[in-house]
Amino acid sequence: MARVFDTTVRDGVLRAARPDTRWLSSGVDGGRTRADAAYNITVPEGWTETDPAAYAVQRIATAGFDADGPALLTGVAQRHARRAVCGPVAAIVTAGVSNPAVLPPNDASDVAADFDSAAAADTTTSDAEFRPGTINILLGTTRALDPGALTNLLAVAVEAKTATLTRETGFSGTTSDAVVVGSDPAGEPAAFTGSATTVGRAARACVRDALTAALAARYSDGEIPDSVADADYGTVTTETATVSNPTATDDAD
Repeated sequence: MARVFDTTVRDGVLRAARPDTRWLSSGVDGGRTRADAAYNITVPEGWTETDPAAYAVQRIATAGFDADGPALLTGVAQRHARRAVCGPVAAIVTAGVSNPAVLPPNDASDVAADFDSAAAADTTTSDAEFRPGTINILLGTTRALDPGALTNLLAVAVEAKTATLTRETGFSGTTSDAVVVGSDPAGEPAAFTGSATTVGRAARACVRDALTAALAARYSDGEIPDSVADADYGTVTTETATVSNPTATDDAD
């Protein structure tokens, strides 16, 4: 079986190398690209850079890596990264939950009250702020995926992250989660990556198992926050949306 990634860590930068890979990233300077590697970069405590894309490029070069590629940023040390492999898929995950995100039912007044207390303590984040928790996922497959299948693979990874994190911590995510997925253009073609496909099933298993292990590595002392109010940072969605029938006319019942 072909190896999905060759992994190297230097100076807080993890490189997942695979030649001529098609990548799709939701992280720093994200989108679609073709490159020989993807990166997960640990930022120092108190990090305040205003140009994260330039910062990522500089850190990659300083670590001695010469391949361009998508990058993710995290406050979690790379020694806590964990890799899982299943069939044609591998995932590398770092996990921190100092900035949890919660989506309660729209009538959950008790959660909203907890959030009000947390907000008073300045634990919320603005749109521009980076917080040092983050669930970062680098996931790749040896299959050659159609463009839509690569996009769906990112969704599959996020779904698996959400299910696993909810079970393990009670939080559905953090305020700065990001995913990079990759596909080998020279591999066996695959048009679909849903949860019932070979790639999709393997991706779900890899994210679940790598994330579970990464949480255990990072929080070996059991210090996962119990709620947003107990966390250093975080957010609860207290807004409610207006819902209507998009097919209804003005004179409909």
